[in-house]
Amino acid sequence: MTSLKLSAAAIVTLLFFSLKAQEISDTSFGKGLINFVAKDSSFSIKFAPRFQVRSISSWDHDGNLYQSPEHNFIVRRARLKFDGFAYSPNLIYKIELGLSNRDISGANQFNRNTPRYILDAVLKWKFAKNWELWAGQTKLPGNVERVVSSGNMQLIDRSLLNSRFNIDRDLGIQLRHKTKIGKNLLIREKLSVSQGEGRNVTEGNEGGLQYTARLEFLPFGTFKSKGDYSQSDLKREEKPKLMVGLTYNYNQDAVRVRGFAGDYMLRSDGSLYETDQTTIFADAMFKYKGFSFMGEYAKRTAENEVATDIDGTPTGDIVLTGNALNLQAGYLFKNNYEIAMRYTQTNFEGITNRLPERQYTIGFNKFIVGHKLKLQSDISYTTIDNNEDNITLRLGFDFHF
Repeated sequence: MTSLKLSAAAIVTLLFFSLKAQEISDTSFGKGLINFVAKDSSFSIKFAPRFQVRSISSWDHDGNLYQSPEHNFIVRRARLKFDGFAYSPNLIYKIELGLSNRDISGANQFNRNTPRYILDAVLKWKFAKNWELWAGQTKLPGNVERVVSSGNMQLIDRSLLNSRFNIDRDLGIQLRHKTKIGKNLLIREKLSVSQGEGRNVTEGNEGGLQYTARLEFLPFGTFKSKGDYSQSDLKREEKPKLMVGLTYNYNQDAVRVRGFAGDYMLRSDGSLYETDQTTIFADAMFKYKGFSFMGEYAKRTAENEVATDIDGTPTGDIVLTGNALNLQAGYLFKNNYEIAMRYTQTNFEGITNRLPERQYTIGFNKFIVGHKLKLQSDISYTTIDNNEDNITLRLGFDFHF
């Protein structure tokens, strides 16, 4: 029955586009497939599908020589994004759905063993000057690299720091405010209270709530086209622009090994092990005349890292605690070719039984229509505890209406 509904929806969508096929629109590629505003200005909608295709080749070193490569071709992301306003321009909505296997994976008993299609479903209300209230599921105000859209990345994918320590999306409310001081200084404050177990959880709240606070300082004023949350200096800032951010996240009675993600820490009687987790981030984004730099530091701690059963014996689950540093820079030439480099190191608490990682990456990009249509490649050298080595070559393209 579900497949029939999906097929019917696909047919309706195709019919809609076929009816509109002969109309001339004043929009352009990269501005959305559909841009519509009601005649009475009571709502608007922008529809912008996108996808990313990747080729990955990986060589592991066995101590003497590199083994035969493993190759993988994937649709890394395939998404449908809808946004606009409803009733008033001060009430903004965003819906984003994921369709690739990486987008919808993670089915478990706490989301009724269903695919996780919904990435964002959020309302944003500008209820007063410089104030916004957000409600729904969306990204938390965490490290800048995670909040940057996957469609606006400088390298093929995000860093090891992000994959190990980010706080991602959650369901809850956010309060945001900004203050301008003097001629240029801008300060932004972001507060969030959320469920604490990540996106698409339906059988919650299992643990406590999650509290997030972030402060951002922009001493030289705003970036062009929100460039503080887009990698690469595509706008070639004429004056230096800098954003410095600090984030504090407290996940009370967290029941997953990475707070918002990872295994649920189940006990033999079916109950969940709970422990407080704290994550902090310090990051910066800088751009000037084609040069861009992003730096991040992350640290996660837990009250008790080792999950225990009702009789006090370890269950085998361990909270992923430790710290990481990520440094990334690039230069965009005037012909829209770019070279970028990244260094990432991760260090884990000894109790986690995880070894430190070091990764060095160099990438080359060609921007055809900015981030909306681009070709990317990068090569990474990764070492674990200065012993196990790996070389990974990645190629890909982004296509965003």
